[in-house]
Amino acid sequence: MKIVLASASERRQELLSRLIKKFEIIVSDFDESKVPFKGSIDKYVRDVALGKALDVRGKLNEDAIIISADTIVTLEDTVLGKPKDEEDAFKILKSLQGRKHIVYSGIIVINTARNVIKQESLATEVTFSEMSDDEILKYIKTGEPLDKAGAYGIQGIGGIFVNEIKGCYYNVVGLPLNKLKFMLEEVK
Repeated sequence: MKIVLASASERRQELLSRLIKKFEIIVSDFDESKVPFKGSIDKYVRDVALGKALDVRGKLNEDAIIISADTIVTLEDTVLGKPKDEEDAFKILKSLQGRKHIVYSGIIVINTARNVIKQESLATEVTFSEMSDDEILKYIKTGEPLDKAGAYGIQGIGGIFVNEIKGCYYNVVGLPLNKLKFMLEEVK
């Protein structure tokens, strides 16, 4: 059965290729703003990932295993999305320095032939070191923070600011491989 990744993220594509050699990419057109936040971050990331997966399911003409994920960064229960611009990236990074934040991912795996849907969420605690304003500005000039939730990429230059991590590294990158491996085994 074919496997479909419901994501345009190059990071997720690269990570999935470590588990599965052959898969297709079908990008979801799901409007994430339609998912209301009702107080549970775990449920919210699962609901967004489910919306993406179901959108892709509607685009398929054959059975498949669909993989979808959504990742957000939170600081004291405030969701830190992708920065709007360099000024917003600076504010986000400044707020993270020397502090602990939590990265949540929701993962959905659907086997359309068996009509089985597995939903999981995962949280990873990340602590940043102190950063000078110059370090933050220099990092922003690389362009890396501008398309990432929380304004950093742990797998890139942003990793130099990570002092400590508790939990799954790949969750912070955007696709928790260990969790996904077991989910795939469950739906086959």
